[in-house]
Amino acid sequence: MPRKKKEEEEEKKDDVAEVKEVEDDTLPLLLSLSDMMLPPEDPKPKIRKVALFGDVKEDKSAEIVYTMHAFKDSGRIEQLKDPKDPDSEILESYEPFEFIVSSYGGSAVDMFAIYDTMRLIKEDCEIHTIGLGKVMSAAVLLLAAGTKGQRKVGANCRLMIHGVISGQQGHLDDLENEMEESKWMQKQYIKALAVESNMTEKYIRNLMKRRLNVYIDAKEAVELGIADSII
Repeated sequence: MPRKKKEEEEEKKDDVAEVKEVEDDTLPLLLSLSDMMLPPEDPKPKIRKVALFGDVKEDKSAEIVYTMHAFKDSGRIEQLKDPKDPDSEILESYEPFEFIVSSYGGSAVDMFAIYDTMRLIKEDCEIHTIGLGKVMSAAVLLLAAGTKGQRKVGANCRLMIHGVISGQQGHLDDLENEMEESKWMQKQYIKALAVESNMTEKYIRNLMKRRLNVYIDAKEAVELGIADSII
């Protein structure tokens, strides 16, 4: 190989090595600058979905109640009443929550903690409920408690209504006291379910007098006003 050509090839190799060295030094700087150019994270993430899978119990209730309270304001939308007039009244609305329910039921007191939270949130914000798989006992009220017109149930979902079950043991006086508490809880459940559905309190009481688990399919759930549409 001629000396001149060999020298030219060696010079090219040196140039390539020099460019690579510059790239290796520049890349970390570019990455750090790109991080600086990213927009800051939203301090209020828009969490608008909650779910109940499994039994209604304290930890599940706490999670749902806290999420609805903590993230209600993250969905707040402010807009001018007249978009063309910057001085017009500011109207406030909220993006809805989506609440998925799939539960065999559980604790009545924890059910009421979720239910009362839903009632409070619904004063400003719609709650769209979706019943999937199984919606039974306490879960029936939670499905029905969604915003009317926005309650859906799966075509193959099974729903079930029964009376409040008391599993207390102990002295007779304690049992009588707990029986009164169970009666009060059932009365409140019947009253709330009647408000949230097309059923009357009398109709629900008659269902419970059978002392059986009363199973309902998706079509019947819509007819009874527990849900509004089938998916």
